[in-house]
Amino acid sequence: MKKMVMAIVPRAEAPRVLEALVAARYTATFSESRGGALRQAQETLFIVVDEVDLEKTLAIIRDSCRTKIAMESAEARDPYSLGPLPVTTELGGAVVFIWDVDRVETY
Repeated sequence: MKKMVMAIVPRAEAPRVLEALVAARYTATFSESRGGALRQAQETLFIVVDEVDLEKTLAIIRDSCRTKIAMESAEARDPYSLGPLPVTTELGGAVVFIWDVDRVETY
């Protein structure tokens, strides 16, 4: 059985993910996309793999595209607060969707 892996990765991290996939002899179709609350530029990768290769493919994506934690200041909502409160935000990383592929045809 084949699996379709759709990975949405930040544009800056896409070349590293693609290079790692190609080095492991996988191919990917990709297109630019925008989304999320900040409408950030991203690449959407489409990779068809045999089911036995799924975990290896996911490991390549996971190892090549990491989430980063950033600290930001937010307005204090507590009237007794002495200043802005620190807030952590996740940046980058991949969002991956996987589904079964019944048929693949090439013309």
